[in-house]
Amino acid sequence: MAAVVSTTKTFRVAVVGVGLVGGEFIKQLLAFPSPSPFRLVSLSSSKTTLYHPDGLSVSASSWKDELAVSVQKPDLQVLLRELSALVKPGQEVVVVDSTSSNDVAAFYPQFLKFGVNVITPNKKAFSAELPLYEQILSASLESGARFLNEATVGAGLPIISTLKDLVATGDKVLKIEGVFSGTMSYIFNEFSTGKEGGPSFSSVVSVAREKGYTEPHPADDLNGADVARKLTILSRFIPALRSALPNGYQSVSTKSLVPAELEGIASGDEFIRRLPGFDPRFDAMRAEAAREGKVLRFAGVVDVQAGVIKADLEKYPVTHPFATALGGSDNIIMFHTERYGARPLVVQGAGAGAAVTAMGVLSDLLKLV
Repeated sequence: MAAVVSTTKTFRVAVVGVGLVGGEFIKQLLAFPSPSPFRLVSLSSSKTTLYHPDGLSVSASSWKDELAVSVQKPDLQVLLRELSALVKPGQEVVVVDSTSSNDVAAFYPQFLKFGVNVITPNKKAFSAELPLYEQILSASLESGARFLNEATVGAGLPIISTLKDLVATGDKVLKIEGVFSGTMSYIFNEFSTGKEGGPSFSSVVSVAREKGYTEPHPADDLNGADVARKLTILSRFIPALRSALPNGYQSVSTKSLVPAELEGIASGDEFIRRLPGFDPRFDAMRAEAAREGKVLRFAGVVDVQAGVIKADLEKYPVTHPFATALGGSDNIIMFHTERYGARPLVVQGAGAGAAVTAMGVLSDLLKLV
């Protein structure tokens, strides 16, 4: 059954970034059951933009063509002016940033200051240096406009909302640990099963790239930065750790799996060609784990009590959920808290993909209703 929303408010929605996730979000928004409180007022790609204050007359099949032939060029300052003019009692305005752009992320404080809510799967603003995050917080407090970023960690999985609820209801978070990267999840589910031997590390990475699980340049996944960004985002929702990472994800203790000799290689193809030369190194780590009855998993840990935030290649017993419960590119996150002491609260499922990421964005939009 489709969602039924009862509200007297209307929501003017602008979407910046119309790639895989942005396009899927537009599809889900336009399919929202009538009467919908949402009006799509703006679409922006990197080249063109569409805007109408009362809502665009577009459909799921027409918006791409209409955006492509628009003569209007995207300009964040102009968009800010247009959207802030729409803010009034009974009418909420929302900008959805579906880019991975630092430039758009840097605009969040201004959008919020003028009463425009920000919803995004873009990790950049929330995992950058602390001053930008603090500007976002203060602008939100000042205007009452909200920023929501569920889809920055685990796509559509309820990870951030779960953490927020734990903190808001007075539970004490002791530790969060998980497999946060769909790419790393797939690679090590295939590579390390608890047995000695198996496919080479380079062949697994190559297949992951062919299946679209990795970035075009696999080093962008193997360097651990994606996991470090997600740990930064989560840690900042925990009061004791909000200021623990002054330089954002760069302050996280992160183990890169990119061999030192391959750092700085500009081409993804060249990286894949040379990676087999380092297979013996990964084979030895797998064999050592197997002899101990363990598997290798690239995990993220936020240990509140110890003050440790790290992304590293860890060994887990073959009976551990990180060894037994994961398939494909799943994410799994465990919340150890005072209330969930004996057995952690576990969230698991697909942590990547346009449809589930867009669902996470739309679920944030529904939180404003």
